Amino acid sequence: MDKISSNYSFILICTALVLVTFIVFSPLFRNGFVNYDDDQYVTKNQNVQAGLTAKGVKWAFTAKNAGNWHPLTWLSHMLDCQLFGLDPKWHHLVNLLFHTANTLLLFWVLKDMTGALWQSAFVAALFALHPLHVESVAWAAERKDVLSALFWLLTMAAYLRYVRRHNVTWYIGTLFLFALGLMAKPMLVTLPFVLLLLDYWPLKRLTYYPLSAVHYPLLEKLPFFALSAISCVVTFFAQRSASAVVGIHLLSLKRRIVNVPLSYLGYIEKTVWPAKLAVFYPLNISRAMFLQMMIAVLLLLGISVLVLRLALKHKYLFTGWFWYLGTLVPVIGLVQVGSQSMADRYTYIPLTGLFIIIAWGISDILTGWRHRKIALGLSSLVVLSALSICTYVQVHYWRDTITLFEHALKAAPENDIPHINLGVELTSQKKFDEAISHYNRAVQLNPKYSKTYNNLGIALKSMGRLNDAINSYRRAIGLEPGYMEAYNNLAIALRLQGKLNESVDYLRLAIRLNPDVPEICYNLGLSLQSLDKPEEAIVYFRRAIRLKPDWPASIDSLASLLATTSDPALRDPNEAIVLAHRSVELSQRKNASMLDTLASAYAAAGRFDDAVTTAQAALDLALADMNYKLAAQIRKNLQLYKQQKSL
Repeated sequence: MDKISSNYSFILICTALVLVTFIVFSPLFRNGFVNYDDDQYVTKNQNVQAGLTAKGVKWAFTAKNAGNWHPLTWLSHMLDCQLFGLDPKWHHLVNLLFHTANTLLLFWVLKDMTGALWQSAFVAALFALHPLHVESVAWAAERKDVLSALFWLLTMAAYLRYVRRHNVTWYIGTLFLFALGLMAKPMLVTLPFVLLLLDYWPLKRLTYYPLSAVHYPLLEKLPFFALSAISCVVTFFAQRSASAVVGIHLLSLKRRIVNVPLSYLGYIEKTVWPAKLAVFYPLNISRAMFLQMMIAVLLLLGISVLVLRLALKHKYLFTGWFWYLGTLVPVIGLVQVGSQSMADRYTYIPLTGLFIIIAWGISDILTGWRHRKIALGLSSLVVLSALSICTYVQVHYWRDTITLFEHALKAAPENDIPHINLGVELTSQKKFDEAISHYNRAVQLNPKYSKTYNNLGIALKSMGRLNDAINSYRRAIGLEPGYMEAYNNLAIALRLQGKLNESVDYLRLAIRLNPDVPEICYNLGLSLQSLDKPEEAIVYFRRAIRLKPDWPASIDSLASLLATTSDPALRDPNEAIVLAHRSVELSQRKNASMLDTLASAYAAAGRFDDAVTTAQAALDLALADMNYKLAAQIRKNLQLYKQQKSL
């Protein structure tokens, strides 16, 4: 009877966890994408948007985009795009489904390991509903968090089966699931360490003292540690190739060390009191913080000593505390990626350690009190209700880029990153004055960040303030001499001013620094074409296409040049037709200018009927887009084609 009752309780708890999680995260379905990493992962990633293809799968396993090697994460985004396109609510739904599955898995695994139904349920509820986990669920680009956590928990479940059955099949399965997890997010490198902690408690494979009887459990983890080591090496090179790792010359080891204990305590503070949560916490280390660091170190050491003293009697303290400390090591800032001091998303797995301490610790403290069950039930209800309200509100802040970063500024006002992202979003909305205001404030807060000046230049150029834009681009290059995008933007602005030779000079310098940037090659081709150097222009257009084969702009420019150049040695109408067809298809026949190029290629080949038909389609599209200047040019071309003349 007790077993039947326990099964009913288990099913009811699972049902409640699913319902409450979906209700609390329900605002997610009204949220869009944001301009912070979502563009890299989904909205501007052509490889991902193409869906699951052989080419896409190959790219997923070889790409180092976003400073990580995580092919399973790329594949999951590709599948979303294949099934749902770019409708954000479905991408968010998949994240939420993963988060819900993780909640149920955590509950099941803990309950199976410990036999403690209600403590396990409370840990799972805290995991599901804590506001610090909103970032991992509500942010489309953080699919890697919820996906890798799924494999983390599946690895724990398989490991439990191996421990109980001593079956080599389960051991291999555990290792395989761990490898898949590393391919979703390399933060799983600490999982072998956590498996050792689980051996101590609750599996009790290391008896009496954590360091005794350790040989066999440690030996069986060696393949796991080997996979972790390989993942660390691959991740380091991926992040270095993407210039994601901050060098010692930019952030000293001393400042990093200061931030470590402050971050550990900061996460604990936000776990207990989740206020002023933001998408970005700036790394501002001042001399006054050295005293705070010393206090933080003493507190962390004191807690660790206390945990070690109590470890024999209350084993969960050891597992929970060192789970928290250990799983944060990869992201605690000793190897600094980005300029944040800490991040909510980094807590997705580590907080489970603290939740275990809370659930089992409070139950232990109240042992023997006759009102224990009532007190535990009411206090749990109050805590979970409060967290649910906070999480519900926090999900709303992810509605769009403006809402997200305006809230980030309220949480941390002296913060340049929200100003920069607000500037980017406002520029895309053509609110250039507001964008420039945010960029200027970002410059005041951090005058040495090159990307601010580059983005400011883009806004200024959009307003026609080319001189100011050029000065801003030059400032960006002065701060970061290898900044390819700034070189590219500077060259475009100079070309618009008619300073073609200067534009070419900057682009040639950029190519000497890095010959494999397609945008640089493309714009050099355009500038050379404007200087009436078609032969050289063709060379750089071809290089741009080789570097970025599915980029319609470079394909279209080469097609246009081959169709219309006055040099008979370079003119090649047949190749122009093939290229123009390609660019038209890549643009899904929605670009009037590219259809116009195809018409000119037909005319150059003497296929005037095709030229007339295609030019008419281009004209209709230009008029539908209210691009009257382009429409006027297409009309002139159309008249020539009707007269059996090419451009």
